Amino acid sequence: MTPSEQPQDLSTPSGPILREPSERSPEHAEPSRFLPHVQGLRAIAVLLVVLYHFWPGRLPGGYVGVDVFFVISGFLITGHLSRELVLTGTVRLGQFWARRARRLLPASLLVLLFCALVAMTPYLTPTSAVASQVREIIASTFYVENWYLALTSADYLNHQGDPSSVQHYWSLSLEEQFYVLWPLLMLAAAWVATRWVRGRVRLAVMWTLAGVALASFAYSVILTATDPAPAYFVTFARMWEFGLGAMIALIPALRIRSAWASFALGWAGIIALLYTAFSFDGQTPFPGYAALLPALGAAAIIAASNTERWWYPTRVLALRPAQFVGDISYSLYLWHWPLIIIAPWVPFWGLTIYHRVALLALCFVLAWLTKRFVEDPARRWKVLTERPARVTLWAALAAMLVVAGTAGTAWAINAKAYADGVAAIEQVRENPPECFGAALVLDEGCADADFAGVILPAPGFAGVDRPADEECFVQLNDARPVSCEFGSVDSDAPVVALVGDSHAFQLLSTFQQMADDNGWRLVTFFKGACPWNTTPLATGGAFGASCDAWRAAMTAELEALDPDVVFTSALATTPYASSGSGSTHDAAVAGYEEAWSEVTTRGIPVVTVVDNPVWETDPNKCLRTRDAAECVGARADVLVTDDPLRDAADAMAEVTLLDFTDVYCDAQWCYPVVGGANLYRDQDHLTVTFVNTLAPYYTAALREALGEASSG
Repeated sequence: MTPSEQPQDLSTPSGPILREPSERSPEHAEPSRFLPHVQGLRAIAVLLVVLYHFWPGRLPGGYVGVDVFFVISGFLITGHLSRELVLTGTVRLGQFWARRARRLLPASLLVLLFCALVAMTPYLTPTSAVASQVREIIASTFYVENWYLALTSADYLNHQGDPSSVQHYWSLSLEEQFYVLWPLLMLAAAWVATRWVRGRVRLAVMWTLAGVALASFAYSVILTATDPAPAYFVTFARMWEFGLGAMIALIPALRIRSAWASFALGWAGIIALLYTAFSFDGQTPFPGYAALLPALGAAAIIAASNTERWWYPTRVLALRPAQFVGDISYSLYLWHWPLIIIAPWVPFWGLTIYHRVALLALCFVLAWLTKRFVEDPARRWKVLTERPARVTLWAALAAMLVVAGTAGTAWAINAKAYADGVAAIEQVRENPPECFGAALVLDEGCADADFAGVILPAPGFAGVDRPADEECFVQLNDARPVSCEFGSVDSDAPVVALVGDSHAFQLLSTFQQMADDNGWRLVTFFKGACPWNTTPLATGGAFGASCDAWRAAMTAELEALDPDVVFTSALATTPYASSGSGSTHDAAVAGYEEAWSEVTTRGIPVVTVVDNPVWETDPNKCLRTRDAAECVGARADVLVTDDPLRDAADAMAEVTLLDFTDVYCDAQWCYPVVGGANLYRDQDHLTVTFVNTLAPYYTAALREALGEASSG
């Protein structure tokens, strides 16, 4: 997200360099002219991002608004710096950074402080999420959130359910790093020019930034193909977008004055942005090559400078509504995401269209108030503007430490509750109540058991109730057939293989205990979002290729292992390619049959299970503020009735199918709590506590399969 700098005409003179540094600030180094259409472009960018976050299904590619902001920032900041550099021979870094701090930090730290205070409140933040929330608030406060996410983005398990309320600060962090690096690059280019290139500063700066941009783009393409999760956040993978805007600022010929060319270029840019917003989605490899289209679209709109006719994009984007949204865009970006994340935890707040529209309106109100009473006054505060730049910078550091300290206090307040939550989960796992969980439905002797008001683990702590052995779970573009072994080390022990995606991994803790209790040797193979199936995923690119490679390697490992039985599970909503079949469903069924046949033809039985319901949002949000009876989901909405895994199992005599649908649902509704057990740790993954209550039924099926295998 870029600051809402007043966009200006940034033409730079080409005269001789002045050796005496000017006392004036960079924004006054040269007279400039306000460019309303760039402010209107900022409105488009923020609306794309905000509407995408409110209605991702309606605007699946709205995330490209961030790329638009990067191009705008490159254009504006490069122009400011280049004017000062050419006119004065230097850039007064302290003054530049102080101005950035006065412009950006007050609103940014206000929202972070709000998020830190919310993290203190158990009614608004799940206790299980406080630790990660605090870490991200601190990372955002010191503008390294993008690197925090890059380093943790490989952790598929940590990105289930809702992200933190400050995750959107990744783009702000990246921009702040741009503000530090860009003037240093320009100064270095100017220094080289004055000594070895006959003082041609503008040319040296232009070629330096162009070189950085080209190298960044190449890096982005390579990293997106090989390691896409961190590629989205890493600073150098995004610098080329700033560089694209910089070229428009540095090369006057790129600012189109021709009426017809400006008209065509501007509308083409707008069409490009709308196309990407509606056609891109979460499966689009990004940034990489794909980011070129929205970035070039933004650059085209900036470059379109002619304003002769009212129907020109430059005039349309200058209309007052667009200017208003552009003016508040920074604060709107800051506020909208925390409110989206926090609102569902607020008592009596729903998720209907009316609640979303009301929340969107609240975002605009808060953005205007922040612009009016925080952003503008802070930028003009004489206590800072009339003193040396170091006063602003020290004040900024002090304010950042206050916010970080508040976040740390939030953890201190919740640390005991967190420890108590961990202890409670351990206790219920080791000593569950009689008829707890699935037993209430599956055990005839439990028909009269009463668990009214009991929810274990507590809704605010279910998020951490998951298997601990995350090193056994590969994800993203990792195609290594990583295996883990548990249970008996006896060479004669029956070998049980547990294979699949995250819905197989959610069974791991339970199967570990089963292996210990029954003297089995448990061997696991897991890859996130990659079921054991030979049909390619609809998700193309590097991830689809890694899934295919993992499947092939895992199958070879499975053949060498020669297990006595294989248990597999998979998410029913996994998107498959049709692969020439009549439908994606038929292709998925055929893929399961082909994959399983590779072991069943060798006399190895397969046991599988129908997938659990998948909710639109984490049921714990509702359970924290309402009675469990009010948090049910319609069976038709949350349960996949045509699970391809079921159909594949029904067609193969060597495959045993377990179906616990009657545990999750009745004829009309599916439930988030059964027999006092909290079923979900997020919108589709089961808690270990609940899966443990299914252990007797998994054990019986595996024992029967092992018996058939041994008798065969």
